[in-house]
Amino acid sequence: MSAPPSPLSPPESTAPRTRLHPDVLKLGFVSLLTDVSSEMIFSVFAVFFTTVAGASSALLGLIEGLADFSASSLNYLSGWLSDRSGQRKWFATAGYAFSTLAKMILLVTSSVTGLAVFRVVERLGKGFRGPPRDAWLSSIAAADKRGYAFGVHQALDKAGAVLGPLLAYALLRWLGESADTYRILFWVAFVPAVLSVLLLLRVPDQPGVPHARESLRANWRLLSAGFKRYLVPAGVFALAYFSLGFILLRAHALGFGMGGVVLLYALFNATCVLAAPLVGKLGDRVGRSRIVLLGYLLYALINLWLVWAASRWELVAVLAVYGVFYAIDESQSKAFIADLEPERRATAVGIYNFTTGLLYLPASLMAGALWAWAPAWAFAVAAVLALAAMGVFALLRPARDAAAGR
Repeated sequence: MSAPPSPLSPPESTAPRTRLHPDVLKLGFVSLLTDVSSEMIFSVFAVFFTTVAGASSALLGLIEGLADFSASSLNYLSGWLSDRSGQRKWFATAGYAFSTLAKMILLVTSSVTGLAVFRVVERLGKGFRGPPRDAWLSSIAAADKRGYAFGVHQALDKAGAVLGPLLAYALLRWLGESADTYRILFWVAFVPAVLSVLLLLRVPDQPGVPHARESLRANWRLLSAGFKRYLVPAGVFALAYFSLGFILLRAHALGFGMGGVVLLYALFNATCVLAAPLVGKLGDRVGRSRIVLLGYLLYALINLWLVWAASRWELVAVLAVYGVFYAIDESQSKAFIADLEPERRATAVGIYNFTTGLLYLPASLMAGALWAWAPAWAFAVAAVLALAAMGVFALLRPARDAAAGR
């Protein structure tokens, strides 16, 4: 007779293994609505900030850098608080609600200061909600469908990233580009943000096991050795992971106009939507270690291709393949962490996001410096670092103690 589950282990889904738990889809639609709202705004923010509000491009760069940092700054804290209390829903809801409230700034001001505060503060909400939501998602997904569950969630999330810019484009085409149109766009974008919070409030909670007496230091010591080993190749890979904007710049240099660049971005998002559930199912079948390595390999090959890419059709193919890579990196890394760390998943996701988020900044700075010298070198160095991450991953074998992530 099999041993009973440990009382220290978080509850896993008891849903039938033939289909996804319905709450996986509900959480996915929450992310879809949030992304529709956010991407409607972010697709026009740079233009609005510099042309309507009158900010400089240098200030835009600073604000975008601060926004990227704020998106990862609260990850570890929110994950630790979620695991310490056992609460998932209310920390996730607080993050979504905070981002929604931040969008109200756009409804009352168009000043440079107000827009800058919005951009940074809104990303704080994203950073706070991610770890408890991912831990919540992993607890309602059956272990043998965890990769598929994260893949479906990622697909719905990126569907919002497709719909949001298309809605913004439609409004601008219909009403014309003016300050009044942007204000209408911000009001329209506010609606799905509110709906996402209301929908989340209706999803039943799936609390974890509280660890009330754990300090941050004790919490780190108690994390699994496999997860800590995984942070090493993940960190190496993060140094290779520069902004997608550099690929779009390469497309522009090869003759794509701004409309073509927007369509390439839409292609990337659409490919991610289609690929995410499929790579999730593949990970459940062959093991997530192999899928993580596949993601590293795809990224290395994409960058090697970009070293020599000299035609527009090659950039189309690169952005399509990049969508597959992104589906692996954004969804299956979280499923892999859930395999490695069964008890303190929110903390583990938070530390992972915080660590990689900090390294993305020097990665983009390095890519920018290399780009100014010779664009091909930026892609070549990224390819070398991705291959190095594969080697470190194979050497450390982070999943050797976790059967689910074989």
